[in-house]
Amino acid sequence: MKVKGTLIPIGGNEDKGTEKHEQHTLEFISEGILFHVVKEAGGIDANIVVVPTASSIPEEVGQNYLDAFGKLGCTNVTVLDIRKREDSELPENITLVKNADCVMFSGGNQSKITRKIGETTIHKILLDKYKNEDFVIAGTSAGAMCMSQEMITGGSATESFIKGAVGMSTGMGFIKELIIDSHFIRRGRFGRLAEAVAKFPTLVGVGLAEDTGLLIKNAKTFEVIGSGMVILFDPRKLKHNNEKILDVGTPMSLTNLKTHVLANGDRFNIKKKKVKVLPVEASFI
Repeated sequence: MKVKGTLIPIGGNEDKGTEKHEQHTLEFISEGILFHVVKEAGGIDANIVVVPTASSIPEEVGQNYLDAFGKLGCTNVTVLDIRKREDSELPENITLVKNADCVMFSGGNQSKITRKIGETTIHKILLDKYKNEDFVIAGTSAGAMCMSQEMITGGSATESFIKGAVGMSTGMGFIKELIIDSHFIRRGRFGRLAEAVAKFPTLVGVGLAEDTGLLIKNAKTFEVIGSGMVILFDPRKLKHNNEKILDVGTPMSLTNLKTHVLANGDRFNIKKKKVKVLPVEASFI
């Protein structure tokens, strides 16, 4: 399937210009992840729609994004507060999404997004615009995790590498070749992503650190943006994978799980499964 649009999944806790100590981020908000969102959407006059459906405090989260995009000079940002599935069929909400240059999903619970928006008219419009237009879909934390076809719904970091530690469901299907996890380093989610790719060994697992994202162009390649790292699990050449035969609660074993650690500026070809990293000397320029 040919795709014209851009996806920007973010690992959570992206810089919104409220950090008191700027040295904690690689890039300030004027050059950070939300800057990339605005740039890809068409600039400060782009029509950006923020969807805080995943959040338990949607009004507060929506206002945070209005403030953050406002600091970047954006003049046309709207919050689409979908609280129930019926809201995804309201004519005024459908019109808002049809006219958008970018839709950004907040963090929270990714299952709320699929439950209230998945398979609705708004979801179908998002898929159509992403496929056929220069349209941006961004999302942080839950908003990033819901982008994949096979979506992680939860899982215990304390039971890493135990079968059943990860919950899976159907996501929004914007990118079918990846399984995306967020807050990956801080919350120690290596085990649940490893189990996820053991369940789906043709897919690449993507673990996004906080304030770190991907710029996915045309569903073919991505570039790492932000201040942290991205962990990739490529299971295609697993030599041992006992996920299918184990009982739930049993420790798992995987061998030959190919792993990449990527940082800002590094690239990955989704179709060819090839990594292109910045040369070492680029760090000192």
